[in-house]
Parts: sequence; C-alpha cells; structure tokens
Amino acid sequence: MAESYSVVPIGKVRSALTDPADAPRQGRDTGTEATLEIDPAYAEALSGIEENERLLVVCWLHLAGRGRLKVNPRGDPASPARGVFATRSPLRPNPFAIYTVELLEVRGTSLRVRGVDAVDGTPVLDIRPHRPSLDG
Repeated sequence: MAESYSVVPIGKVRSALTDPADAPRQGRDTGTEATLEIDPAYAEALSGIEENERLLVVCWLHLAGRGRLKVNPRGDPASPARGVFATRSPLRPNPFAIYTVELLEVRGTSLRVRGVDAVDGTPVLDIRPHRPSLDG
C-alpha cells in the first residue's frame, strides 16, 4: 500500500504571508489576497480562466508537518483530539490544500485571488473552475 506518486507544481503562491504561524486559519473567511504565479509553460492552459468568478486551487503545503494523525480542531487544546481526516488541519499525511477562491484579476500567467491562506512560495498543483452545482 505504500505506493508513491509524483506531482509537478504548475506555479507558486505569492503572498505577504511568510510564516505558517501567521497564516489565518481560513483565508476565505479573512479575505486574504495572493497572486498565483503560473509557470509560463502552462500559459495555454489558462485560456478562458478569466470567465470564472471562482476557482478551486490545489496547493501542496510544503512547510506543513506530515507526522500527525490526530489534532485538536482549530488548534484549540480544549477541543478533543480528532483524526486529521475529520479536520481541515494542514498537518496530515499528504498536506494538500484545496481552496475555493475569488478570481480578482488575470495578468498573463499571474492570477490575483482572494481566499488563499498559503504562505509565499507554496507550490500550486492544479486550478479548476468552481461549479457550485458540481462542487457544492
């Protein structure tokens, strides 16, 4: 069961946040803005992206710990520990983050978005249009 897979980042998050400890618990709730700098090799894949108000962005939380299986929800020690799969904690075996963001501006291969709480340099793995009828 210990198969491994590789993924190739398509870009990076550019953000004023530099330390995970300073990142808000939920970027969408705070209106945090960032820029997704997509590698120019993927410029063609961005064709039509501006037609979307919201996007799903998948990132790899490269600075997150991977050794925890239980955490206190929202980092609150008064809350009983739960399995990481029952929480939104970044501390998990595969620290993917999935953000629903508001697309604010497209400039070439740079996408300015609202709702990402990732730190500067976080690898972007994928971008998809958000469809409420499909995504909930």
